[in-house]
Amino acid sequence: MSKSVRSLPPDAAGIGLKTEYEGDVLREAGRPGLSFVEIHAENFMIEGGPRLACIAAIGRHVGLSVHGVSASLGGAEPLDRNHLARLKILVGRLRPALVSEHLAWCRRGGRYHADLLPVPYDRASLELVTDHVKEVQDLLGRAILIENPSTYFEFAISEMMEAEFLAELVERTGCGLLFDINNLHVSALNHGWEIDRYLNALPGDAIGEYHLAGHTIEHHREGEFRIDTHDAPVAADVWALFETVVARFGAHPTLIERDDHLPPFAELLAEAARAAAVLQASTGRQNDKAAGPGPDGGKPERKNDAA
Repeated sequence: MSKSVRSLPPDAAGIGLKTEYEGDVLREAGRPGLSFVEIHAENFMIEGGPRLACIAAIGRHVGLSVHGVSASLGGAEPLDRNHLARLKILVGRLRPALVSEHLAWCRRGGRYHADLLPVPYDRASLELVTDHVKEVQDLLGRAILIENPSTYFEFAISEMMEAEFLAELVERTGCGLLFDINNLHVSALNHGWEIDRYLNALPGDAIGEYHLAGHTIEHHREGEFRIDTHDAPVAADVWALFETVVARFGAHPTLIERDDHLPPFAELLAEAARAAAVLQASTGRQNDKAAGPGPDGGKPERKNDAA
């Protein structure tokens, strides 16, 4: 398997890899429009076989991102050392461009729960998550990205906003952020958060990846409630928020997540292409700013390639 890390350009767009798409990805690999794929680490923590051979073949053509869902960084118990050892082997085999995990917990009493459960944003949780992130990073020998969660209730004992919690975590551990735009949209509307205030508190220079996904709106007597289901195209409001975030924090590799009601492969590629266009537009604006004004104080002077 590949021994070198394939870095990703800031305008890279990718998709979450599903078994149903592996053949399509191998055929598409190396073509414009698909810069990387993301796998869930737990699906590949195996000693060998066709699945590892397939992802290794894919990794020879496109970038890889390894996204963990079971580290339980917010759990009160010590981390599962066996799980971390298997993660280290996988990361060593694949040498992915990005490694990420969730700000959540999913393990208690040695049993894993089939969900990513929230943590209170207080000092005790911050100390706990800090220690766990440092432990994972020390074991892997690299920084990881931490994903902001989608949440459906808030803890009364929380002492800070989610973005402030993430900012302190970045400061204490040197980790990066996987900024899930859909998760922010879902949580903000569920809880009545002010998105501008959230973005003001977020350490944008720590962002290493964006996620985009679809969600479900449930209607109750109390009003609308959003569920992070990953079973639909990215919503128009989430695309708009993505454009706002990219304009503010710049371009970073962006993934389209789809976990249910899987569409034809071409539809996922079209969403990835839309994300790439947003990223490329931002990169172009940044390049124009860096070039500065032209000699007449107006637009940057452009070289005439025909000269």
